Amino acid sequence: MIKNTSFIIILFISISNGLSQEIKKIKDSYLNQLTEINDGPYVFIEKNNLVEKKIVKGKVLSKNLNANSYDTIYTPNKVFFKNIKKIAALSDIHGQYELAIELLKSNKIIDKKLNWNYGKGHLVIVGDIFDRGDKVNEMLWLVYKLEQQAKNKGGKVHFLLGNHEYMVLHKDLRYINNKYNITGQLLNLDYNELYNNKTIIGRWLRSKPTIIKINDNIFVHGGVSKEFISHTDFNLEKINNVMRNSIEINKQDLKSTDFYKIYYGGKSLIWYRGYFNDNLKDEDITDILNHISSKHIVVGHCSNEEVVSLFGNKIFGVDSSIKKGKYGEILFIENNKYFRGTMNGKKKQFDKITTTNNIYKK
Repeated sequence: MIKNTSFIIILFISISNGLSQEIKKIKDSYLNQLTEINDGPYVFIEKNNLVEKKIVKGKVLSKNLNANSYDTIYTPNKVFFKNIKKIAALSDIHGQYELAIELLKSNKIIDKKLNWNYGKGHLVIVGDIFDRGDKVNEMLWLVYKLEQQAKNKGGKVHFLLGNHEYMVLHKDLRYINNKYNITGQLLNLDYNELYNNKTIIGRWLRSKPTIIKINDNIFVHGGVSKEFISHTDFNLEKINNVMRNSIEINKQDLKSTDFYKIYYGGKSLIWYRGYFNDNLKDEDITDILNHISSKHIVVGHCSNEEVVSLFGNKIFGVDSSIKKGKYGEILFIENNKYFRGTMNGKKKQFDKITTTNNIYKK
């Protein structure tokens, strides 16, 4: 009996010591992560004041800004553009700031100082800057800056909201980088609150479209399905207003009607993968294009190893797996010709050969 009791005591002490050491390791690891965190700025709108918060080596630094440092009202832009001579498009950056910078510089969209270098051209980011990577905020601020610079040069930057933007704005935080869990703890806010309607970037995001048309090209994150067309009159301005208004509606309320299935379901503009997965025929695509009065659709959402063309250049997929942080490409549309812009800045023209729809790699 005594031997058994001694064994239990020794076992308990060993387990306790082991558990204490494990807790210490976890605590030390967290503290190390904390001191390595650099993030921000996040600019909050407090009545008539602007407060900027940054995290530097795990410490929160706050300062008041002049009230005119940033716009606080963002009006949605128009969604139709004609006679645009130069268009570039990419998608699914997912916080891979450095790789996106390299791609944009090598293809002369921005210069060495990260300023707009595309003149009167239009740059379209076809959704999904958010989630996965650890430099989402940096990418958002860069796009914010480029948008103004492009406007001043007669060009345009279009940032379309993808499924991951809507996920974060609706507090679906499954895919955020762990860095942002720590950021939220340090700022005493849930991650989605860093982009709510009381922040500069949050308000800016709420002005963004889900779908636009430039020349004969529709740009949208997931795609346009026959099912979506059947439930709407496909008025781009109405669709974008509906999607913007849905941001402030509780997700459970959205799910209480057919609205959620139409606008957030698997056949919706932001989630559809049918061009890559559904074994569609050329006539299916032609029928969709006829319904939406376009000749081409440019989408992200489905990851490939490069920018791809399907159905004889009717569909272009610009999710080139930037999210992996190793390689990426950009689509160029110039004089009705379509090119892959590679990491080294070389352009490769697409021919009219129809590709298969078995390219998609999740």
